[in-house]
Amino acid sequence: MTLRHMKIYVCVFRHSSITRAAEELHLAQPSVSLSVKELEDYYGVRLFERIGRRIYPTECGKQFYEYALHIVSLFDEMEQKIRNWDTLGTLRVGASITIGTHILPSLIRRYQPLYPDLRVEVSVRQSAYIEQSILDSSIDIGLIENTPEDPDLKCIPFMEDSLCAIASPGHPLTRLKKATLSQMAEYPFLMRERGSAGREILDACFSLAHLSVRPLWESASTQAIVRAVSEGLGVAVLPYLLVKKEIEQGTVQQLRLDHPLDRNLNIIFHKNKFLTENMNAFIRLCQDYGREKA
Repeated sequence: MTLRHMKIYVCVFRHSSITRAAEELHLAQPSVSLSVKELEDYYGVRLFERIGRRIYPTECGKQFYEYALHIVSLFDEMEQKIRNWDTLGTLRVGASITIGTHILPSLIRRYQPLYPDLRVEVSVRQSAYIEQSILDSSIDIGLIENTPEDPDLKCIPFMEDSLCAIASPGHPLTRLKKATLSQMAEYPFLMRERGSAGREILDACFSLAHLSVRPLWESASTQAIVRAVSEGLGVAVLPYLLVKKEIEQGTVQQLRLDHPLDRNLNIIFHKNKFLTENMNAFIRLCQDYGREKA
């Protein structure tokens, strides 16, 4: 078996289509089909089930994909390392919404003068998406707000942050010295969408407190939630970095919680990832930034 077989298989698996894989690889469909068949014959297994005009990976096919992806990714990393020797090429960074909005721009501004010929590609999405992208090797380093559970992801805390409870100015809860989550739960709750790191942490806190909260609003837009809170439509718990400006402007008012919701912001990468010097430099830069803000 050759690296070509592995690359073709990875492409077919990702697209679940011989046709689309052939188009991406600029190969004839029979060549792609033959490559998959050669793999199946060589290992004596069925990698795809063919149902009608579509193909679906078998359990063995899913396991084989993990190996093939690792082999192809490792080869690509070797190519970049040897050919560019750490000054050219691309660094792919992923960040959650909060970090991507308020921290990453400053990090990239500081980092780029260190490697002026290096292309830095950025993806700002939900933490769950960033984690999966690391596992798929489509991102090199991720910056997220939660601690990943997947054992294949290595996690390094680099900065502390907190979740902040907010209400409209003059809201009854603002008259309390400290508010509890159960007191907040008596009012309409406005929340980020499921899958966001802040939502996962908040849901976990509700679960520990044996509270069942059904949000009045769910939104991927923090600004939409903050605006609704300022209009008195409900209360919310959001990352402090995202609401600091509105609190200072008096648009919303911070509620002091009886138990602060602190958390670490984390650097993540695949445990088998070969970290080039430019990747290690970016990790050190993140850690230095976190110490500055402590």
